[in-house]
Amino acid sequence: MEVITKINEMRAKVLSVKDRKKSIGFVPTMGAIHDGHISLMRSARSENDELIVSIFLNPTQFDKGEDFDNYPRQLNQDIELIRKENVDVIFSPGTEEMYPDGYCTNVRQDRITDALCGRVRPGHFNGVTTIVTKLFNIIKPDRAYFGQKDYQQSAVIERLVRDLNMDIDIQVCPTVREEDGLALSSRNKRLNLEERQNALSIYGSLLKARSMFASNIRDAKEIIEEMASVIKKTNHTKIDYISIVNARTLEDLSLINEKALAAVAVWIGNTRLIDNTILE
Repeated sequence: MEVITKINEMRAKVLSVKDRKKSIGFVPTMGAIHDGHISLMRSARSENDELIVSIFLNPTQFDKGEDFDNYPRQLNQDIELIRKENVDVIFSPGTEEMYPDGYCTNVRQDRITDALCGRVRPGHFNGVTTIVTKLFNIIKPDRAYFGQKDYQQSAVIERLVRDLNMDIDIQVCPTVREEDGLALSSRNKRLNLEERQNALSIYGSLLKARSMFASNIRDAKEIIEEMASVIKKTNHTKIDYISIVNARTLEDLSLINEKALAAVAVWIGNTRLIDNTILE
């Protein structure tokens, strides 16, 4: 396995793979590798000739400096975890490599980024679309892999690829959970024992939504109120948002008469966690 930190070296590697007519699978990460990332790598490994994983903690998608400063960093440990998954290349550039002095270009997307996390994290998805575009231009993957936990991010990237005519197949893989239902996230490492227990209310609220939907309740407001009541029973939690939206457009629904997404963002202490479930 190679670890590459320079864009020109990564481009040369990609060119050699393309010259050999080999397909490239790509898993972009911000590090702090967990089993959710590993599941993406395994899917990509099974479907492509070459597998590239990026580790880049992208500063432009953080709207709070303290969140960026507190994000887990464990590069050496990440490299060893990735090495076990038969990955061909890790691309791990520095901030100055990706955003050199004088950098002033951004990729902006409208509409889909206005919903859910976009409402409460202004500028976040501009950072996402910009860095993903840059990574796609450098690595030129045939397929790129993302997790359903970050549903809006996946929707944004699918739209990005479609709108900008990128010849990349976006694969969205199921959310990986702990045995008790907590969605795997790099931010989980910031939770203490009590907060870790409190975080289970997020999954509990999604189970409530599923149960109500299965009982033929279609009023979104009614379901949202019950989801909120599950979370509010837990100490030290603050709801950022609970939304039920069209699964394709991410527009708010009042009546669930089509494939829908129930999405939640909650502060557990000083850590913000997101999760979702499909209702159909």
